[in-house]
Amino acid sequence: MRIAQRKLLVCLLTCSALLFSSAGFAATPKDIKYASKGEATFGGKYYIYNVRCSDGKTRKISSWEKRKKWCVGTKKKNCSNDQLKTAKRACN
Repeated sequence: MRIAQRKLLVCLLTCSALLFSSAGFAATPKDIKYASKGEATFGGKYYIYNVRCSDGKTRKISSWEKRKKWCVGTKKKNCSNDQLKTAKRACN
């Protein structure tokens, strides 16, 4: 009976470790470079940046309001006040 309990405990610990460590496999931003300038239909100007992620893909983020607001993509949605925080969201 004790051997079965140990095996179950080891299995549960292994599964929980894998579950909680999966966040470490998320892509992270490696490089952020200016790409271009744009103008929204409502008249707001924004700047587009390319984010190179650790998974090898490139994603876009944009800056609005004189680089005070950073958004994933080129729409004013999913935004924050921090460039790096937005780049991390884009890579996930």
